[in-house]
Amino acid sequence: MAAERGAAKNTLAAYGRDLEDYDAFLSRAGKGLKHASPDHIRDYMAELEAQGMARSTAARKLSAIRQFHRFLLGDGLSGDNPATAIDSPRIGRPLPKLISEDEATRLIAAARARLAKKHGKARLKALRLVALLELLYASGLRISELVGLTIAAVSAERDFILVKGKGGRERLVPVSSTAEAAVSAYVKVLRAEAEGPSKWLFPSSGAQGHLTRQHVALELKGLAAEAGLDPARLSPHVLRHGFASHLLAGGADLRAVQQMLGHADISTTQIYTHVQADRLRKVVESHHPLAKKS
Repeated sequence: MAAERGAAKNTLAAYGRDLEDYDAFLSRAGKGLKHASPDHIRDYMAELEAQGMARSTAARKLSAIRQFHRFLLGDGLSGDNPATAIDSPRIGRPLPKLISEDEATRLIAAARARLAKKHGKARLKALRLVALLELLYASGLRISELVGLTIAAVSAERDFILVKGKGGRERLVPVSSTAEAAVSAYVKVLRAEAEGPSKWLFPSSGAQGHLTRQHVALELKGLAAEAGLDPARLSPHVLRHGFASHLLAGGADLRAVQQMLGHADISTTQIYTHVQADRLRKVVESHHPLAKKS
């Protein structure tokens, strides 16, 4: 998967865990990975369902199993692929959690209010949070893409940032003047106060060298509380959803949104058209005279 598909580290880690769990199940049944049958896979899927596992998670595990057995067959390590006859769990595609435009504005205002009160090293952290928030909401980056940005990536093209997305695919994403100003203000202070050189836009003393996804998520939840929003409803991915939904609500082209989000398939982007359709239906039901009940 790493060499041929260019799968991301997080995807490789998730598939690795899935296959370890599958291997443990087969071991309890007295079978090895090379000798699994369709019935073994069906029994495994039945066990996942009995555990109450979400169908979406079970479907991902089955995907890992299918690809693994396809690999064994292709490399001559197995005589057949027992997963070909197994149907995926049927799942409905949930609508993404969204943040309203007003809530996004309140969140950014809270970050800037915090910045106005900070001095010294605390001011650098506050500048960093404003830059993180502005970039998330103005560009729709995945959180892994955001924390993995380098200073060179935001400096290479004016009004654009170079993003390395899933599968190592690169794309240019436009950045608003407000987000660009927030990043410039942060980088200026970062360069002046940094203890040592770093290529990362959001450096950290951790093993990765940059902020983790979990750290950013916690900071956003704390900021949500300051803004009077429910922290449980907010995550970096919710801001990505907000970016896409608000663009489409403003009349943006679906293909353009697909390119900015880095979706390989436009069907993934179309989920946001369903969100808008649901919103418009509610507007009609609430305000159209023929839709009102007598």
